[in-house]
Amino acid sequence: MFVCAGESEQFDFAEPIGIGMVDAAIRLTRLCLERRPDEVIFVGTAGSYGRHRIFDIVESTVSTNIETGLFEGKAYTPIDNRIKSGSGVSRETNAIVNSSNYITTNPVLAKRYLEEGIDLENMEFYGVLKTAAALGIPARGIFVVTNYCDTNAHRDFLTNQAKAMTLLTEYIRDTHA
Repeated sequence: MFVCAGESEQFDFAEPIGIGMVDAAIRLTRLCLERRPDEVIFVGTAGSYGRHRIFDIVESTVSTNIETGLFEGKAYTPIDNRIKSGSGVSRETNAIVNSSNYITTNPVLAKRYLEEGIDLENMEFYGVLKTAAALGIPARGIFVVTNYCDTNAHRDFLTNQAKAMTLLTEYIRDTHA
């Protein structure tokens, strides 16, 4: 079953589940209980901390939920903030995708994520993997990079989103038809 965030990121082959980890987890739970899929494949856009270039297509089965306060020594968490799905991917890049309800716009913080081995950020993916794991369903994500995590992140996302979604749609149709 293909799922996506929805709103400005909709695909004709994917079911929208909402923006952010909470909405994505709630709606994905409902869908999985109704449809009982063999696998969940989340498709969407991502920001790059610097390792991947604009319009790269990246697959992942690993996500983290790290807030920048952790890097600044201003926060801690008792939760396991890293999850890996057992789902195989057709083009494993070993990318780790961080999820937060906030978009990184500070290039110094973006470098900190890279130092931790984290490649991309997407708001929903951690919620998708946690939900799928709780329901015993393999899951993975397929992302297209729209921007770098820097001061121009939002502007570049808006500029590149349409082309990125076209490239991602073509990739999905070519590899998952």
